[in-house]
Amino acid sequence: MNSELIIDVKPKEVSMAVLEDDELVELRTENRNIRYAVGDILLGEVDNVVRGNNAAFVNIGPMKNGFLHYNDLGKVFGATTHLLEDIAEKKKVPPIDKVKEGTPLPKDGNIINSGLKKGDKILVKVTREAFGTKGPSLSAELSIAGRFLVLVPFSDQVAISSEIRSTEERTRLKTIVQSVIKSGYGAIIRTQAAGKKTQELVEEMMDLIDRFETSIKKLVRAKAPTQIYEERNRAINLIRDSYNKTFTKIIVNDPDYYKELRGYVADIDPGREQIVTLYEDDSKRPLFDACGVTKQKKTLFGRKVTLRNGANIIIEQTEAMHVIDVNSSKKARRTSGQEETAFDVNMAVADLIARQIRLRDLGGIIVIDFIDMNEAAHNKELYEHMVKLMANDRATHKILPLSKFGLMQITRQRVRQATIIRTEETCPTCQGTGKIKTSITFTDDLEEVIAQLTTGDKPIRNFSMHLHPYVAAYIKKAPLLGSSIFTKWKKKYSKNIKLIEDQDVALLDYKIYDKDRNLVELEKLEK
Repeated sequence: MNSELIIDVKPKEVSMAVLEDDELVELRTENRNIRYAVGDILLGEVDNVVRGNNAAFVNIGPMKNGFLHYNDLGKVFGATTHLLEDIAEKKKVPPIDKVKEGTPLPKDGNIINSGLKKGDKILVKVTREAFGTKGPSLSAELSIAGRFLVLVPFSDQVAISSEIRSTEERTRLKTIVQSVIKSGYGAIIRTQAAGKKTQELVEEMMDLIDRFETSIKKLVRAKAPTQIYEERNRAINLIRDSYNKTFTKIIVNDPDYYKELRGYVADIDPGREQIVTLYEDDSKRPLFDACGVTKQKKTLFGRKVTLRNGANIIIEQTEAMHVIDVNSSKKARRTSGQEETAFDVNMAVADLIARQIRLRDLGGIIVIDFIDMNEAAHNKELYEHMVKLMANDRATHKILPLSKFGLMQITRQRVRQATIIRTEETCPTCQGTGKIKTSITFTDDLEEVIAQLTTGDKPIRNFSMHLHPYVAAYIKKAPLLGSSIFTKWKKKYSKNIKLIEDQDVALLDYKIYDKDRNLVELEKLEK
């Protein structure tokens, strides 16, 4: 499998697309003007303590107040409180291992009894971005993530990912980390650390400690609310979490990002920095267009997503959850029995759903309404298939078996808002009073109509398709080398297809007439 990372840098946002074997599997857009992001450490001020919610609302600056639940105060809340008190008194940052730990909080305690009150200063980390009317989620458990390690200040424990199963490797990694980590710090050894050399682990550990200690020096003069530690740029974070040997190309259209990414890849994988390339095109063609991302984005982010066999899914977002409805095609319903058809469609659609969950970064509660199946073995196989498809998803998730109503429930970690892309375009005729289907996939829609006419139950091989003159000219135009779209259609389906320019037809519409000039009525393709 070959993976490509495409990074489109614009003045106000950065968009990142991951392609696996030329298929779009991840798409993220980060606002460059966003003040705080997941992983940032902030000095906040408690605005309100709410007994009923067992939580506090923390003022963290120009955005909405952050939400800090009692369970997210963690084990180090007392230590960070003492750190702030020491800095306020002595006007300097004490060594981390000299900071008092404080009294551990009971697991079933109450926010009121924690001692936290309005006006208190508190160190917090952003764990989830703001959603709609909800502010960001916060945690007092501080940490800084690297590629192989996660540094945990005010701790003395070294944990290791359960995905590393070799007893020998687990012992080796723990021994390395414990031998170099400074007093007052703990660490989590990530899955990516397996097989790495001692030098790589030591260098990253020293870098993480240095970044944390440099950041907390700001506390001497800092006034809440303010940012203490900022995560590296979004592109580097994506590489940090997903980079592996399958990456064959990283393309970016910004010189500054290019230099930073090239340097980062050189650090984590020496000798492969040449995979980072700077996109330069004299025609000024957008990067996503040149790499085929735009068309896939328009195709895959609609409310309705269709498979090649005609089956489709409808994705709806509500305030509480995401709902996915599965529908079979008329062609599939004619090929086999009801039970076999339902099973085949569900298994095929499961692949699409797993890809869509990752692509759109759906989080929270996801309910999938599969086509009902009567056999328990089919339900079990579908569940196991879905678990296998979601195994490589980096987000924490849990999948429940199908209920008796044919519903599958998935809970998935949500750290940022789901990616929502409007695939409708403003109509050039009505100037925005209505909506049209996405134009980039219109020729694909027309070909599907032709295939439906020429290969259906009652095939029609002699007909004329009336199109807007602009669209007809585009379809008839042949490139310098090769055939036009229309020529390919005639060779593939029927040489008796005619293309007629008709000014009465809307820009992205069509009319089909048979050889007797009778209008052919057929279902319009929905998007």
